[in-house]
Amino acid sequence: MKKLVVLTGAGISAESGIKTFRDADGSWEGHDVMKVASYDGWLENKALVLDFYNQRRRQLHTVVPNKGHLTLAEMEDHYEVHIITQNVDDLHERAGSTNVLHLHGELLKVRGDSPYPTEVMEWKEDLLEGDCDPQGNQLRPHIVWFGEQVPAMEDAIAITEKADYLVIVGTSMQVYPAAGLLHYAPKRIPVFYIDPKPATLYEVNNSVEIIEKTATEGVPYLKELLVNGF
Repeated sequence: MKKLVVLTGAGISAESGIKTFRDADGSWEGHDVMKVASYDGWLENKALVLDFYNQRRRQLHTVVPNKGHLTLAEMEDHYEVHIITQNVDDLHERAGSTNVLHLHGELLKVRGDSPYPTEVMEWKEDLLEGDCDPQGNQLRPHIVWFGEQVPAMEDAIAITEKADYLVIVGTSMQVYPAAGLLHYAPKRIPVFYIDPKPATLYEVNNSVEIIEKTATEGVPYLKELLVNGF
């Protein structure tokens, strides 16, 4: 099977009811982003950060995958589909996709707050101060905060380098290091960009077919296009 690599962002999850990462004023759900999505913010006020992600986790339990997520899962019948997502929700997995790489971590996972690697654990309920890993470290959300390394980047690059098709859904690909993945796509492969308000893609070396549709409309359209031929 040919390899279909899909880069997804906030736009696809927004159609399920999950708010995009930043509002127009740079805040996230009314919070200064750096207060709830940086390690300095965590050190300053752990209770605030934990409460913020507890609310996000509760909201995630109330939403379901949309047609965009479901169609990407269906495409595994025809392609070797690899999803590289900037989203921290589990909607791709719930839709049935089997190869999902989360660049920025996962909301339903936690790990110990330690300078050394610690076990990543499933966590579906509220996370509180005093919840610790077996070594006694306070547990923190398994989220890549601003200024932190993106451990999954090497794997994401390796996957992108072997793509036969590249699809971009619901992300402007303007934020690094994720935006740099476009540079690693093989030259001359087909690239499809699904977004109702597409941005300029600066890193891509290939010609891009723009599909000016939402994810719920554009991904089914792309499936028909690829399955039935160009």
